[in-house]
Amino acid sequence: MADRERRMTPPFGGVFVASARVMTRDDMRRAIRRMAHEIIERNQGSEDILIVGLQTGGVKVAENIVKALEDIEGREIESGCLDVALHRDDIGLRPVVPEAATNLPDQIDGKVVVIADDVLFTGRTIRAALDAICHFGRPRSIQLAVMVDRGHRELPIRPDYVGKNLPTRIDELVDVTEEGVDLGVMRK
Repeated sequence: MADRERRMTPPFGGVFVASARVMTRDDMRRAIRRMAHEIIERNQGSEDILIVGLQTGGVKVAENIVKALEDIEGREIESGCLDVALHRDDIGLRPVVPEAATNLPDQIDGKVVVIADDVLFTGRTIRAALDAICHFGRPRSIQLAVMVDRGHRELPIRPDYVGKNLPTRIDELVDVTEEGVDLGVMRK
């Protein structure tokens, strides 16, 4: 689930109740493979590409993209993970959660950084990620890959690679797991 949705989980708000499975494990595998091909095509190969998963949901998406890229390209792909908690604009408005690990290569200057996340919602997490990445260096470009784009943007942020566009109501939640993508609501 996206960070905003996580803050509504116990003990803060309730329990996620799925109403529909919108992507199966196989659907997700195909979407990851398609996104990997799109990354290679857009960047004329995989040289100088760095895949960065956002803690916590984006890390698994990033790992899967890296595996697909390595399988397609037959070479090792550089990757890392990033915690954006201290770069968020709502840091005082939401529950403080323990920091997750940030692990990026020493040198990101001149790289094509592909940020990977599970759910794109308001765009605020991605804005924080852009700030955080720029503290580590100056990439040649930054691109965005998400498993689910659910709409409701509050900032002018658009993904470059999308597993599934899933228009949702504002009160619906999206949960991305290894088993698939579920649409549901919070129940108390």
